[in-house]
Amino acid sequence: MTFSSAIASFAVVAGMLTIMPGLDTALVLRSAITLGRRRAFATALGILCGVLVWGVAAAVGAAAVLKASHLLYDALRLAGAGYLAWLGIGMLRRTLKERGRSVSEDAAGGARATTAEATWARSWSRGLGTSLLNPKNGVFYMAMLPQFIPSGAPHLLMGVVLATVHDLEGLVWFSALIFGAQLVRRWLNRSSVQQVIDAITGSVLVGFGIKLALADN
Repeated sequence: MTFSSAIASFAVVAGMLTIMPGLDTALVLRSAITLGRRRAFATALGILCGVLVWGVAAAVGAAAVLKASHLLYDALRLAGAGYLAWLGIGMLRRTLKERGRSVSEDAAGGARATTAEATWARSWSRGLGTSLLNPKNGVFYMAMLPQFIPSGAPHLLMGVVLATVHDLEGLVWFSALIFGAQLVRRWLNRSSVQQVIDAITGSVLVGFGIKLALADN
């Protein structure tokens, strides 16, 4: 396998994984609708940074260690499950509080809640944490990345290159989602609609957390 063919083959596999609906898509869409374009890109960038970290880790063998050690894997899996549940429950609690207020208080409270979580750094760290605390990302790279490293090629360099390819595809996909959401954001930005979005996204996060906690491998 040549360097170019390895990149092309990996791009096909990573591209199919990128467009599959999942946790990353839910987080970016929610940020785009409720927090705006800049915060959505911050969330996406955090996710993509996590992918790059996992790609480097797989290249140097850290993901293989994670796969071999059930204790380490379970610890990371439970930490990730707890983190997702915490994010999801926070969104659900905020939705319940908003519904319990009067119309005028709801509008003011919604603005305060949005402002409180709207910092760029917080959005970025949320995406990064979600990506890093998902052990299945490491397992994916451990299983797939070695198959796309040509004989004699530096593993670390190839890990960075392949993860960057994955990131570029993710950036294109997230950009399409974000700009698409902006087209209908004026309607979706209503307080009642945002409550529904937070309720759905929060439920999805809790569901992913439970699924991750109960996963055997």
